[in-house]
Amino acid sequence: MEGNIAEMGQLIGAGLAAIGSGTAAIGVGHVAGNYLAGALRNPSAAASQTATLFIGIAFAEALGIFAFLVALLLMFAV
Repeated sequence: MEGNIAEMGQLIGAGLAAIGSGTAAIGVGHVAGNYLAGALRNPSAAASQTATLFIGIAFAEALGIFAFLVALLLMFAV
């Protein structure tokens, strides 16, 4: 009985940690959308902001990957 409760806690924690992967996708969408909005307002400045776009996407994806790794650790930790 106690083993089942501990396993249930692991899986609930993994599910909550996996929410971070979904929110990372939302974050990437916001970064790309804001870049596109800015590029459409001022096309001449779009080229200089491309590096900032990729850095923002990389940070958002890194947080999603970290959340995914935490979920995996919670699911398969002994």
